[in-house]
Amino acid sequence: MLVQLTYASRTAGILGAIDVKDILTASKRNNALVGVTGALCLSNGIFLQQLEGDKTEVNALYHRLLRDERHRDPAILDFSEITQRRFGSWSMGLLSTLEENRQLFQKYSVTRDFDPYAMSIPSLRAFFSEVVDNVRWLG
Repeated sequence: MLVQLTYASRTAGILGAIDVKDILTASKRNNALVGVTGALCLSNGIFLQQLEGDKTEVNALYHRLLRDERHRDPAILDFSEITQRRFGSWSMGLLSTLEENRQLFQKYSVTRDFDPYAMSIPSLRAFFSEVVDNVRWLG
């Protein structure tokens, strides 16, 4: 069964550019091995990630993330069965609040600062639908 899981977590500390690059590199390598695709957003000290793939693999990946000391306050925001992948051509993309992406983060935020914990499921889905084609992705 093909599923999509969206979760948020707060960074456990300050992440530098090298830390973020390491996360992206490891995610691309590990996800490709198990057929998981997705996108990782980092804004305001919050990770927002959408994963897609086989239910068992996505579940196992999320449970590994729960043990990762760089994450705190993890929360599943959306989980659903899907018919096709949104991020089928990449094992992981990274979106950060670069100046050109800032308006998109604000468009879906209910607060002044981007806070996915406060977003509705329809807003989360619309956010990822829009970012896949309309933002500058890193990596």
